[in-house]
Amino acid sequence: MTTVLEHERKTIPAGGVLRAGYRGATFGIVLVVTLLAFESMAVGTVMPVVTDDLNGLSLYAWGFSATLIMSLLSTVLAGGWVDRSGPVQPLLAGLGTFVVGLIVAGAAPSMWLFVAGRAVQGLGTGVSLVALYVVIARVYPEEMRSRVFAALSAAWVLPSLIGPAVGGVVAEHVGWRWVFLGLVPLVVPPTVLLVPALREIRTVDVAPTPGRGRYVAAVSVAAGAGVLLYGLDRPGWTLAVAAVAGLAGLAFGLPRLLPAGTMRLRRGLPSVVLVRGLLSGSFFGMDVFIPLALTRLHGFSAAQAGIVLTVGALGWSAASQIQGRSQRPREFYALLGAVLVTAGIAAAAVMLQISGWLAAPAWIIGGAGMGFAIGSLSVLLLDLSPEEEQGVNSSALQIGDTLGSSLVVGAAGALVAGFGTARLGTGLAVAGTLFAAIALLGVFAALRLEVRE
Repeated sequence: MTTVLEHERKTIPAGGVLRAGYRGATFGIVLVVTLLAFESMAVGTVMPVVTDDLNGLSLYAWGFSATLIMSLLSTVLAGGWVDRSGPVQPLLAGLGTFVVGLIVAGAAPSMWLFVAGRAVQGLGTGVSLVALYVVIARVYPEEMRSRVFAALSAAWVLPSLIGPAVGGVVAEHVGWRWVFLGLVPLVVPPTVLLVPALREIRTVDVAPTPGRGRYVAAVSVAAGAGVLLYGLDRPGWTLAVAAVAGLAGLAFGLPRLLPAGTMRLRRGLPSVVLVRGLLSGSFFGMDVFIPLALTRLHGFSAAQAGIVLTVGALGWSAASQIQGRSQRPREFYALLGAVLVTAGIAAAAVMLQISGWLAAPAWIIGGAGMGFAIGSLSVLLLDLSPEEEQGVNSSALQIGDTLGSSLVVGAAGALVAGFGTARLGTGLAVAGTLFAAIALLGVFAALRLEVRE
């Protein structure tokens, strides 16, 4: 069984996504994403404080990796669950699990328990995001979905601007635990706002969902990604063994989780998933290393480096609003976005070798590219997915995002570390070239989004 909201509208109503009947769902969805985004942006600021307090330097990286790996696992598992039972139960369960993770992490007396709490947060985040995609598909007519995804992109702007600063102030003046515990009551308002929309969803018959093989594949991919990420920081035989084991896990699991033909750039849905993964990996890879380049090569303070990232986020938000209100085909904006991401990364890589401030206008271009592409690709995915497969395909999209970002960042980090501090500029230039090449592959994949009869 699955669910669907009955509506007959084929034109965008006056008032759009904030019209009566959609307003509560829109505010609820945006607030959920804002909450998840704020936690994601703030945790990086407080992690050094957590490590000192819990004497857990050896587990520092796993404070991030545990969340990523469990989010990847739950993203996969949630796809079948959502298609089988509809988005209501998975969404509420995901938000509840996220709250449990916040409590465990915020109350943790040791670093091991803190990492466990972060892992539970990842479980909740993965389930919630997949369910939200399907809620959007059920609640809004096709003509309004691009505006909803534009609103979701905008939901990242405020956390990007204030998340790190607020996290730092709370950790310094109140205590790092309240960065997590303080978010617990904030989960209630968006849940309350979403309840009326969720109640309007009824059940219909759908095709059987995938069986145990999909879950085995999910575990294989999560384990493979975790082992590979672990090995990237280890030299010699450890790296070799981890690389072989990690790649084997990915090779076994990914073909069973992604649309058939994804790695062969098959037209339509497979290329939608591949483009998202390539653009996410290249953009967020560059986004991670820009602050390092600004502070180490050009003497920027952390606040000054944050300005460059902020203008990128604003470019993302502005472009997302433009594509959300346009009647042009989604394929046009996905391709335009891929081109701009490639241009922005290449320009930023060059500018960082000359002047730190020149990277800011370059990163506006990169951010605008993501704003044009991400929402358009999300709409394309829902449009190309049969109703009974929207959960599975939404999870595939999240898998592409997560794997693309984590593996590219991990590989680039190992690359930069290999060059060492003395040749940091060269290492960052090589990493920038890698990011641009990955984004360029995304451009070629974006040429294959349109399905031909």
